[in-house]
Amino acid sequence: MAIKKSQLYSTLWTACDSLRGGMDASQYKDYVLVVLFLKYISDKAKADPDTLIEVPEGCTFSDVLKLRNKPNIGEEMNKILEKIADANKLQGVITNADFADENKLGKGNELVKTVSDLIGVFDNENLDFSNNRAADDDLIGDAYEYLMRNFATESGKSKGQFYTPAEVSRVMANVIGISKDERTKVLSIYDPACGSGSLLLRARAEARNNASIDGQEKDLATIGMAKMSMIIHGVDDAELLHGDTLNSPLHRENDTTLKQFDYVVANPPFSLKKWMKTAKENDAFSRWGHGDGIAPVPPEGCADYAFLLHIIESLNSTGHGACILPHGVLFRGGAEAEIREFLVGKKLISGIIGLPANLFYGTGIPACIIIIDKENAYKSEGIFMIDAKDGFAKDGAKNRLREQDIRRIVDTWDVHEDVPHYARFVKFDEIEKNGYNLNIPRYVSPQDNEVLQDITAHLRGGLPKHDVDEVLAHYWDACPSLKADLFEQRPDGYYDLKVSADIIAETINANDSYQERANGFLDGVAEFFDKVIPQMESLDVGCEPKALINTWGQQMLEATDAQQLVDPYAVYEILMNYWAEVMQDDCYMISRDGWTITYDFTKKKPTFEDMVCDLLPVEVMINAFFDEQHKAIIRKRAVIEQLQSKAEEFTEDNPEAFEEFFEDGKFNESIVKKEVTAFKKGKSEGSDEMNLMWQEYLEILAEKKRVAKEEKALVAELTKLLIDQYDSLTSDEIQSLVINEKWKETINKRAKAELDRVNQQMTADVLALNDRYATTLPGISQRVDELRNKVNAHLATMGINF
Repeated sequence: MAIKKSQLYSTLWTACDSLRGGMDASQYKDYVLVVLFLKYISDKAKADPDTLIEVPEGCTFSDVLKLRNKPNIGEEMNKILEKIADANKLQGVITNADFADENKLGKGNELVKTVSDLIGVFDNENLDFSNNRAADDDLIGDAYEYLMRNFATESGKSKGQFYTPAEVSRVMANVIGISKDERTKVLSIYDPACGSGSLLLRARAEARNNASIDGQEKDLATIGMAKMSMIIHGVDDAELLHGDTLNSPLHRENDTTLKQFDYVVANPPFSLKKWMKTAKENDAFSRWGHGDGIAPVPPEGCADYAFLLHIIESLNSTGHGACILPHGVLFRGGAEAEIREFLVGKKLISGIIGLPANLFYGTGIPACIIIIDKENAYKSEGIFMIDAKDGFAKDGAKNRLREQDIRRIVDTWDVHEDVPHYARFVKFDEIEKNGYNLNIPRYVSPQDNEVLQDITAHLRGGLPKHDVDEVLAHYWDACPSLKADLFEQRPDGYYDLKVSADIIAETINANDSYQERANGFLDGVAEFFDKVIPQMESLDVGCEPKALINTWGQQMLEATDAQQLVDPYAVYEILMNYWAEVMQDDCYMISRDGWTITYDFTKKKPTFEDMVCDLLPVEVMINAFFDEQHKAIIRKRAVIEQLQSKAEEFTEDNPEAFEEFFEDGKFNESIVKKEVTAFKKGKSEGSDEMNLMWQEYLEILAEKKRVAKEEKALVAELTKLLIDQYDSLTSDEIQSLVINEKWKETINKRAKAELDRVNQQMTADVLALNDRYATTLPGISQRVDELRNKVNAHLATMGINF
């Protein structure tokens, strides 16, 4: 049966993680990624003798498999890696992991078993990279990314900085504009703190035409990961160099001039201390110093602006860059304040995007993306700021940008229009008046969620005009006639709820303008499917579905944008989440095997509930063909459950007749039968009443067994029907079922659930407002008087009077 991509990666991670023992994930990753790399280059060389990497004789993955369980496996693995490294100039890239290191892998037989088991993880028929596409949706590239993300998660706070979350990389690659660059020349992309190369690869993936990659990284092991990643992603010309970028930049034209690039992306280490070593205050490359037109010197105790100034100097005259830095760079004083004034004066900063806290693996502090635009600096009038700190989802111990958060940021940046409480274009003169402080909340006011209490409403009753007209205004904008159905205004300007609290939801749902918006939303989802189903039907062997999902996402946004009720980005999130959960695995299987299915069973004597078919699951088949048969089984099971409950209640209600039949807390039915038989023969000491109870109990059990037998027959029948139906399906029928009964049906259900959620939120907000002022001060006083009088009456009966 075809394996799903997600299942394959999950299996790899589980197997690898279980083998590392006490080794830290930041160390173990070196071994796993090297074996993955070895498997990849071996598969590619077998399929194409002229492939990029030479695999010397005796160094294929098949040769490595022969080493399993041999006492000298560690030494032999090292020899193979040395040969490959020598043949391809990969010394320090794949030779950092010592497979004979007893301190990390164990001693003697333990080391042999650990290395043998690790190699065995990749001996998987589904891990065939021989036909791997050097594209953004290739199997090996995604596998490498998956493992890197998991290693970063497991590596701890101080050791996960080699990996920038893919979601943040996607935002950066989009906002620098590389996807819109239509120049036919080879674009140049640079990262001065490239880590494992994920930012560079994401930026390159966004380029319309070919792009060259350059990077520098201080950590030797990390630059090795980056070089492996480049090869795995089909990039054979990346210039990745090892060294300290701030003190010894290696990408340069000569001793005083840095090499300049079209695009620069970076996620440097935050607030690096004591960074200034061989670099001088008067920098040799004019990044900072005391000359005319040169930026002030960054503080030695914090390298954030040193990296940003290096990026600016590394951009050509039409260059664009994006750098992730901690929020402190936006408002800290001293030398950093002087640098901010310099950068604003030069109009180099075109945008700032505030990100949520706890996104990155090396730190939990909030960060921002600073966007540099040299090309348009001369005509710039201000800085576009986006406050995206609240758009995220919890993902284990970290936060994660959702698909809707990524898309909202990118769309807002592309449009460059103000969005209340989210984005604003701030002119330079306003920034100057604020002392060049760039802290985003100074310019983009956060949503005011504080509940204002209206004293008059608490005293006299009624609902404040401010709350009804302004706080709930977004509901009336979407559904203009709804306010009149829910509220009526009093002469004093306050409102009263027109309907009882228990029918608020019903009133909302019955409102004409709400119905119009709701129907418009559902029509938009239907319009989306009308557009994309022909594209879905075109999927076949060799397809590249990742190229389609971006189009589908755009079409979903466009189709649901006209209505004002449901946030189109929430519907976009539904589509993208379902893509991540199910559709991309389905499309991967289709790209390998076409519209064919294989099913399997999880048990030796299976029923339909033990059938597994990933592309066309059993529940889809049942809903399409055998809904009545399935409902019949459910009804039988309900009867069985009722009879079981009846039997249990019968024994509990009559303990004197049944307590002797319990053994070790379990009821023994056979003893009851023997006792009834003995009673009929006059050999039982039980009474007539007890005998009747026993017989009634046995009748309940007999009925339960009879129904269970019928249920079993129905299950067997449905199982056979399903197998026959699966076996008879044509590829066209499979395609129709997957697209219409699986994909479309699921997305429609989730879209309707989102509509219901909006209704529930509207109901909750109206109800909360009503409850806030439901009890007035006179009402409280009256209730206090009632209770006082009641207490006094009780005291009076006791002879106590006040």
